[in-house]
Amino acid sequence: MASGGTSHSGRFVGVNLSFWDTLTPMRIGIDLGGTKVEAIALASDGAEMLRTRVAAPQGDYQATINCINDLVAHVEQETGQTGTVGLAMPGAVSPATGLIKNANSTWLNGMPLNKDLTKALGREVRLANDANCFSLSEAVDGAAKDASIVFGVIIGTGCGGGIVIDRRPLVGMHSIGGEWGHNPLPHPSAHEHAHAPACYCGQQGCMETWVSGPGMAADHLAIAGQTLTAQEIAEQAAAGNSQAHDTLIRFADRMARGLAGVINVLDPDAIVLGGGLSNIDVIYELIPPRLSAYVFSDRVDVPILRNVHGDASGVRGAAWLWPLETNISGIAT
Repeated sequence: MASGGTSHSGRFVGVNLSFWDTLTPMRIGIDLGGTKVEAIALASDGAEMLRTRVAAPQGDYQATINCINDLVAHVEQETGQTGTVGLAMPGAVSPATGLIKNANSTWLNGMPLNKDLTKALGREVRLANDANCFSLSEAVDGAAKDASIVFGVIIGTGCGGGIVIDRRPLVGMHSIGGEWGHNPLPHPSAHEHAHAPACYCGQQGCMETWVSGPGMAADHLAIAGQTLTAQEIAEQAAAGNSQAHDTLIRFADRMARGLAGVINVLDPDAIVLGGGLSNIDVIYELIPPRLSAYVFSDRVDVPILRNVHGDASGVRGAAWLWPLETNISGIAT
């Protein structure tokens, strides 16, 4: 995650909520997805005032700027209030250039999105990676609202992650904090080593290639010879299909290995799952007992939690970027 107001001295963003509650009665969040753009307005206590979504412009950078501008204008017209604006997006702002990098909405890459949105809206805009926004939302008023150190995981068409410490996203020097999906699968078996899938990032065997929805489907096809989606695999496993069940076991063990590496480094108080695969009920039973084999501890108590806000978590987290920003008006927190 990165934003125009992030200080270089600390790779966090955060501030006292009660201070901001007196200044920003409404916070607007925008979730810039590949197929839709969603906007939300939150009151100072987090209550949802309005939510709306439109189809995302495909491959058109200027149309994307216009779409966001129109959504903000619509929210402010409907609520009769002016709000701060935060944006959840794919990819990140490069600290080196100020331009977007690593976005799968490729028309954003190499563009000064922060600068152009600030100009279009006539105000400063906070930008953050969508996984960071998901994690922030669940840390502020979601599944991990009582936890100090939170690791948020998105497992769907891809595999992303974000770190929040005391309600402050950890950005990192290169704006890649929490990007566990592009670490290699730990402790690969001989079969996994020999058949490590190629990843779009240029490496092989990244976590994303194993534990995303497409990764689970590819694994099932390779072992069981059936072309099924991750959801269909879960449904067949619940119905007693042994091959589908075995696929979920392999998935759970790979998730446990990947999360164990995060736990060994970060030691979070809570791990929250989001994305389409987070809706598979059985994974909350299958993953935790497998962690102890890989975590460097005598016991593993970190809970693996289902998200509270569902697909609204990203847009809610974008709205929360403003009250959690640092060094506003020279006030240190």
